[in-house]
Amino acid sequence: MIFVSICIGSSCHLKGSEKLVELFQNKIKDEGLDDDIILSGSFCLGKCNRIGVTVSVGDGINEEVIPGVTPEGFNTFWEETVLPRLKESEVQ
Repeated sequence: MIFVSICIGSSCHLKGSEKLVELFQNKIKDEGLDDDIILSGSFCLGKCNRIGVTVSVGDGINEEVIPGVTPEGFNTFWEETVLPRLKESEVQ
């Protein structure tokens, strides 16, 4: 199981966090990962960026905070960041 936390603070909200939440919800549902990914919102994760939203991905102990995630880059982020972390968690 992994945890994905999307910044919904004012700066990230203006940069598309609401759309990212929707994209994550749909992807998790479509791929049947409701029991494998816990999605939540959070306020500032401390790595604001001029472009995109800050997202934290981890197993509850080791978290990686990634700034600059955009709705347009969501599929790449999903494939290159979320799925590998999910596979790592399944091995443990």
